[in-house]
This record gives sequence, structure tokens and C-alpha cells, in this order.
Amino acid sequence: MMNAMDSSAMKIFAGTAPGAANVQKFWMSVARLQANAVKAALRYNVEALDFVKHRVEKDIKLFDDLSSSDGLKDAFDVYAGFMEGAFAEYSGETSKFASLGSKIASETADEVRREAKAVVDDMAASTVA
Repeated sequence: MMNAMDSSAMKIFAGTAPGAANVQKFWMSVARLQANAVKAALRYNVEALDFVKHRVEKDIKLFDDLSSSDGLKDAFDVYAGFMEGAFAEYSGETSKFASLGSKIASETADEVRREAKAVVDDMAASTVA
């Protein structure tokens, strides 16, 4: 009686094993996509922190320049130059973020395409087998 149960249990397991393998591949795909999302978020953070560090250094320089200015006209020129540079740098950074977002979206789409192809290939292989 034990052999009959073992045999039927093995048949049931053998029938579900390909499905179990697909589930495992699905969850690995999900994990890879999540890893890509975290990587993208970290890339945004690195870019943002680099920019903020640079801008804070410029802010410190502004106060140094203002405190060493000789008069109102000189202080106005210093401040106007600071604002002009700030606007230009913020515009450039916005462009960098848009470009980075586009690049990350493209990389994610490529990854999803590869994962979908792998799933379809695995399903075709299991159908043939």
C-alpha cells in the first residue's frame, strides 16, 4: 500500500513540477525587476545629492562674496551673478533628470522584454516536452 501511495504522489508532483518551476522563475523575475527599481532610485539619489552638494558649496561662496563686497553695487552684481548661475544649473539638472528617467525607463523595458521572452521560451519548451 505504501508503494501505491508513493507512486500516485510522484505522479501528482511530476505534473505540478513544471508549474512550480515557472512560479519560481516568475518570482525571480519579480525580484530582478525590484532590484532594477531600487538601482534606479539610488541613481536618482546619487545625482540629486551631487547636485545639492554643489549648490550648497555655491551658497557658501555667495555668502563669502557678499561679506567681502565693497558696496551695494558690488553686492548686487555678486547676487545677480549667483542667481544667473543658479537658474542655469537648475535648468541643466532638470534636463539631466529627464534624461536619466528616459534611460532608466528604456533599461526597464528591455529587462521586461527579456523576462517575457524567457517565460515564453520556457512555456514553449515545456509544451514540447
